[in-house]
Amino acid sequence: MKSKLTINKLKAEAKQFCLLESKNGNKELFGVTDGKAVGTYVEHKFQEQLASKYDVVIGSSANGIDLPSEDIMTDIKVTSIKQPQSSCPFKDAKQKVFGLGYNLLVFVYDKKDDPKTKTSILDFVSCAFISKERTADYTTTFRLREMITDGANEEDIAAYLRDRNIPADDIMLKQLSKQILETKPQQGFLTISNALQWRLQYQRIVDLKKSVAGIFKMI
Repeated sequence: MKSKLTINKLKAEAKQFCLLESKNGNKELFGVTDGKAVGTYVEHKFQEQLASKYDVVIGSSANGIDLPSEDIMTDIKVTSIKQPQSSCPFKDAKQKVFGLGYNLLVFVYDKKDDPKTKTSILDFVSCAFISKERTADYTTTFRLREMITDGANEEDIAAYLRDRNIPADDIMLKQLSKQILETKPQQGFLTISNALQWRLQYQRIVDLKKSVAGIFKMI
């Protein structure tokens, strides 16, 4: 009987996966330049590794989260070190301030093709688990936390959100400003760009050297 997947086991499996894959030559990826195709390959291979060992719920692209069970609630992101970013569905403006609402497991690779063997090596230069509490926008939460400490009121917060082009109407901005004053946002560590989908950028995670509660760097 397979054991139940936990967050700690997920992090351990991600580290093991990176160490093994960084040594393996992949004929399937040789010459592939489409980042989405590489990402899908890595996601599926990692999910297969998990499913072979654990009792785990694997999500579908329809529900948007790769590991959707309540105790895991983690989406897998795979991106190249050349531009470590990905997209995710836009739910509402609060995600930029209070986080996406789920954890992220981010694999960052450096792809190297070997013409002699016609194989591709994915050298995983970073692998990090980001707790949902840390998935908000870095600059937005940093400034909001400063403003609250400095005694900002609801109008000040709303004006700042408006200046940041937070995608929300005046009614939503007022509600969000009130919520921010009632519940001080935690410091986020993603860069989230406004678009029809959120554009998540991970360079700050890749470069992170200090220990931060809620962020676990396996590689």
